[in-house]
Amino acid sequence: MRLDKFLKVSRIIKRRTLAKEISSEGRIEVNGRAAKASTALAVGDTLVIRFGRSIVTYEILELNEKAKKEEAERMYKVLNEEKIEKESDF
Repeated sequence: MRLDKFLKVSRIIKRRTLAKEISSEGRIEVNGRAAKASTALAVGDTLVIRFGRSIVTYEILELNEKAKKEEAERMYKVLNEEKIEKESDF
């Protein structure tokens, strides 16, 4: 599944176009590498996303084409969430 689609279906990011923008800005890493919106994901991959002043690390548990709100939360697990004092280059 594409990164941008996963982020939308899992409700980590609400819109697919926003997921594309964030990835094109270099704010998302998959398994330690900068990721584009078209990056293919697999179960067990690790995502690191910089949201403003926080960095959140996720582990992908499921890949579903569609998911209700309750199901979306089961698609990933938050491994780490850290606040940063000032924005830095990711």
